[in-house]
Formats: sequence, C-alpha cells, structure tokens
Amino acid sequence: MAEKACVKRLQKEFRALCKEPVPHIVARPSPNDILDWHYVLEGSEGTPFAGGYYYGKIKFPSEYPFKPPGISMTTPNGRFMTQKKICLSMSDFHPESWNPMWSVSSILTGLLSFMVDNSPTTGSVTTTVEEKQRLAKASLAFNCKNPTFKKLFPEYVDKYKEQLAEQTKSEASPAPAQEDISQPNSEGIDGNKPKDLGNGGVQGRRNKQRQSIPTWMMLLLVSMFGLVMALPLLQL
Repeated sequence: MAEKACVKRLQKEFRALCKEPVPHIVARPSPNDILDWHYVLEGSEGTPFAGGYYYGKIKFPSEYPFKPPGISMTTPNGRFMTQKKICLSMSDFHPESWNPMWSVSSILTGLLSFMVDNSPTTGSVTTTVEEKQRLAKASLAFNCKNPTFKKLFPEYVDKYKEQLAEQTKSEASPAPAQEDISQPNSEGIDGNKPKDLGNGGVQGRRNKQRQSIPTWMMLLLVSMFGLVMALPLLQL
C-alpha cells in the first residue's frame, strides 16, 4: 500500500500535468492504483520517430519520491525492448543517482530525450532508421488494440479513427481523369476549326490559286491570245 506522502505527491503531479500539459507527453495514473501510471510519448519531428505514438508504463514504489520508479515501453519502437525495464538515471536501475525533486514530467521528458539518442543501455535495441519509421506509422494502430490504452487515452483512439476515415476516403476517391490528347478536338490542335478536306476544300484552294495570279500576267495572257487570233486576218 502506498504511503500517504507518496499518494499526496502523485496526486499533486497529476493535477499539475492536467493544468500545464508537457509537449509531446501525456501521462495518467490507473483509476484503481495511484502507483501504476501510463504514458504516451509522441515522436519528435525531424527524428525517425516522427508520427509515432509510444505507449508505456511507470511503476512507482510506495516510498516515492524518495525511491525511483520502474519504466517500460509497450509499443514496438525500434529503440527499446517492449515489456522490459529501461535503464535510465531516473529509473530504479540507478537508485544512487535518483533525485527526489524529479517528477513524472521530468522522468518522461528525460525518456523522450534519451529515445532519440543512440546510446546503448539495458533494455535498448539497435534498428535501422527505416525500421523505426515503419514502427512509427504502425504505432497508433498497435496501441488501439490494447484495452487499457483505449480506456485511458480515448483521444488517441479518436485520432486513429480519423486516420482510418481519411484513408478510406482517399482510397474511395477516383483518380482524376486524364485528357485524351491522342485525337485533336473539334476545333483542331491550334484551337481553330479544322480545314475542309472534301471537294469544297479543294475548290477553295483552286480559287485561292487563281486569286494569287498577278494582274499584269492576266493582261499579258489576254494580249497574246488576241494576237494569235488576229494572225489569220493579217495574212489575208
């Protein structure tokens, strides 16, 4: 059973977190056990964990804040083993370095900072950037299969439902139709009406050719024709 000082301290910290939330961190105690806390860390932008939601637990001793808690992570993440205690200076792996002034918010802030570091420790694993990114994308779906997570963090369940709705809408939307450019439109490629290729078009070209003969040439042809016609008369 938790000591009175421990319960009072944890209740105070919970009120502080509700009043002034810490960026990228949500933490809440179990409704039935003030010593059993659950948290969600949101992956920081610019890191392989961006877009990820990492669910885990903090188990406080009844002597808190004079003794450190145990920390574990439930969501596969590519940095820490799941369901295993993580070795931190703020965890029960190092009671000699524990500071009673540290709180839930400072513990989780330290965990989030250590998560983007590559330093090995007890409970850590080594994976590629691609694997961390893959796990980040799958993290929310994984968490929403956990009954405790769904009960304690309904806002993230709603977020997951929104993502599913957007994905379904995107998949259902038809791809935009592409304009068929294999055939010219009714006005031709250049936007003008197509030329008549029938008899009318041929006759039009002939008329155009006739109109293009210079006037002086027409006069010359008429004069020559008249001269040829007059030659028989001159011989008489």
